[in-house]
Amino acid sequence: MKIWLYDTTLRDGAQREGLSLSLEDKLRIAQQLDRLGIPFIEGGWPGANPKDVQFFWRLQETPLQQAEIVAFCATRRPGRKAAEEPMFEPILAAGTRWVTLFGKSWDLHVTEGLKTTLAENCAMIADSIQFLKSQGRRVIYDAEHWFDGYLANPDYALQTLETALAAGAEWLVLCDTNGGCLPHQIQAVVTAVMAHFGSLDCLGIHTHNDAGTAVANALAAVQSGARMVQGTLNGYGERCGNANLCTLIPNLQLKLGYDCVSLEQLATLTEVSRHVSEIVNLAPDEHAPYVGLSAFAHKGGIHVSAVQRNPRTYEHIEPHLVGNQRRIIISEQAGISNILAKTSELGFELDRQHPLSRTILERIKHLESEGYQFEAAEASFELLIQEILGQRRRPFTLKGFDVFCRTDSGQLEATIRSRSLATVKVEVNGEEMLTAAEGNGPVSALDQALRKALMSFYPEIAEFHLTDYKVRILDGHAGTAAKTRVLVESSNGRDRWATVGVSANIIEASYQAVAEALEYGLQRSRQPQHSPLVASDGLIGETLAKSVKIKTDL
Repeated sequence: MKIWLYDTTLRDGAQREGLSLSLEDKLRIAQQLDRLGIPFIEGGWPGANPKDVQFFWRLQETPLQQAEIVAFCATRRPGRKAAEEPMFEPILAAGTRWVTLFGKSWDLHVTEGLKTTLAENCAMIADSIQFLKSQGRRVIYDAEHWFDGYLANPDYALQTLETALAAGAEWLVLCDTNGGCLPHQIQAVVTAVMAHFGSLDCLGIHTHNDAGTAVANALAAVQSGARMVQGTLNGYGERCGNANLCTLIPNLQLKLGYDCVSLEQLATLTEVSRHVSEIVNLAPDEHAPYVGLSAFAHKGGIHVSAVQRNPRTYEHIEPHLVGNQRRIIISEQAGISNILAKTSELGFELDRQHPLSRTILERIKHLESEGYQFEAAEASFELLIQEILGQRRRPFTLKGFDVFCRTDSGQLEATIRSRSLATVKVEVNGEEMLTAAEGNGPVSALDQALRKALMSFYPEIAEFHLTDYKVRILDGHAGTAAKTRVLVESSNGRDRWATVGVSANIIEASYQAVAEALEYGLQRSRQPQHSPLVASDGLIGETLAKSVKIKTDL
């Protein structure tokens, strides 16, 4: 049975606190949703702001491959004819075949919000839908606050649906706008609606996550008869977000057997989820079901051993079905099974009898006791294996660096100026380079100086950029002398990887992480057959740590 997916990321999702989409962002996200096979993509409210108007114009010039772009708006205002409503002019100018119109279902909103009568509200719904239909538009009716309205006054809430259906709406979408319902309530109300209309194959569901049940509520509605599901990529949305399509789609298709997208499109789900995260500049939820980095990660040695024998022991689906992959976590809790599984995944053939298998395990446990972190460290582990097996080919060797920081304070705090100058010495292909650069701070200056030294040898470094920087104090009781772990996340525009450095000197730890970020990025760029690693962590080995000397003037 077909379930029609309707994405509201470009409107509902954009209402998330801290999320702001440019016109180009919206166009790129629409292309990703189209690629995923979403049939309906809500583009925004034409006329609400210039950006939404331009978005619909751009899509008229370069249409999507298969998705219908939908314009969104409200019913006409009280006491005014729909044909004379200025709000509908940009809606029609958007040129979409489909328009989603939302109206009031809750009598409280009608009398207190709109300050009008219940009868006028129904007239607004009917008049608006009929007008849009007369202009050649197909209409999806979103019954706002439907569940709260039904619980308060079921007769009137049902009357608004009857009005919309009689006026020509092709879909009736029940909205849990406040997000406070639980699955058993959704199921009971949807079942009651189905019984009231006898047979209804045009019912949809729109849920918010304020009670943490948006996905469960949407599933309950589908099992009770809903055939359209509205949600957002990665669950973005106002307050606690909307129903997460990245969880809903595989649940509907793989667990309940509904037809949502093709198997080929489903296999792009993880990539699309992460791509959209990059576009909106929000870190992905690494523990998200199906698409998270940790969704199929195994850490305990017993778990790893069992998964190696039969993945069904600890995996509810095959990761590749949603475009994800199994990951074996390497940490101080790792056993030899973890080591062998991970080395095999990376193409290194080792077994329990190999003399270096135990060496690798002991090295990891020692480094983690020193403060290094391997839990998500595929890159670190791979470089470490290469080093132990004598296969690590360093594209450059650090010889040392100096950092000079100066802060000038004026009479007012706003006039404080900080300047950092870094000098690095690095050897590339037997040639020793000495370069200097300024930056906003010592780490920025070091990064710039190192890139300056390497760019003439490795121009692809220009594609690498830092996306995150985290500092963790490992032994706080030591005060300012505490050992520090620095995690630096980098990207080449396609993949992400993170590197780690550990030292009692925060600048040295940072330099270790920055240097290895470049080394690992170069390794990836020179080996296109390398398996993609997303959000990996890296490690400067002991040899590199010993080769670095630091002088810091503050």
